[in-house]
Amino acid sequence: MSRRDFIKLALSEALIGMSVSLLPSCKTAKPSREPDAPAADTTRAVQSTFKASANGFDPQDILTSFDQGEIQVLPHGQLLHEYKIHVISKEIEIMPGIRFPAWTYNGRVPGPTLRVREGDRVRIELVNDDDLPHTIHFHGIHSGNMDGVFEQVYPGRSFTYEFVAEPFGVHLYHCHTPPLSTHIAKGLYGAFIIDPKQGWPKVDHEFVMVMHGYDINFDGKNDFYAVNGIPFYYEKHPIKIKIGETVRIFLVNLLEYEPINSFHLHANFFHYYPTGTNLIPSEYTDTIMLSQGQRGILEFSYKHPGVYMFHAHQTRFTELGWTGLFQVVE
Repeated sequence: MSRRDFIKLALSEALIGMSVSLLPSCKTAKPSREPDAPAADTTRAVQSTFKASANGFDPQDILTSFDQGEIQVLPHGQLLHEYKIHVISKEIEIMPGIRFPAWTYNGRVPGPTLRVREGDRVRIELVNDDDLPHTIHFHGIHSGNMDGVFEQVYPGRSFTYEFVAEPFGVHLYHCHTPPLSTHIAKGLYGAFIIDPKQGWPKVDHEFVMVMHGYDINFDGKNDFYAVNGIPFYYEKHPIKIKIGETVRIFLVNLLEYEPINSFHLHANFFHYYPTGTNLIPSEYTDTIMLSQGQRGILEFSYKHPGVYMFHAHQTRFTELGWTGLFQVVE
């Protein structure tokens, strides 16, 4: 049995255990095995010792944390959003006893979700506290000298990016220092949301989900997959919503070493807006496939109470961490 097969087998049992332990909380669901089954007990005992927040960031906060920076009004009325982002090498615990030497923006994986409005001015100072050069490349429209490619920021140095935010939509940023695969795989990425001038239509919940992976032995192959930093996090901590509430997800794919990632919603369909640059959805579906750098907006609501999975529709990704639950209540 290969190392990855062993990990998959062990985590499959953990996934089953965590799902079963949640089912009794839903009035309409019945567990397929007894709550005190060995796999579930073992999983709860191991997971209880693991605190994601000990890393200095919590996926529960990342889900709804939108950073507008320090805001000031310029003389002609335009808003200016100012940010300071530090590149920091940091070891994070991604699973119980499994630590990963990450490169981070402001100490977290993914980096902070930056959020402004179309037409606002954005000013980001990148401070390199690492011992290797790094940059920030923003997806969007801006001048070439603000593109985060050629102006490498060396250790102990800083660089300030400044541009007008356009177009509206859900975008991303990441390091663009060679080798790009290493700089992305080690954690240097984040979501960048530009709201339309008139704002988005009102919804009950807005969540950001950045899909990514971890290559813990640096062989160019992912060993774990995650949304917002920690594998299986939303399996252990379901996202709670109410029947009829409208949910908007800003979804970004920054998975390295794999050509395609995906999102599948159980027992429901969603309206999908590719890149978020159009206010009219392109399709009504329950599964989308995204290559690296692709992103979009999902909107949906649930009609029935229950516990519902969301996950990648690649079995291996799900078994190794890219999975979660919505807990829908009346």
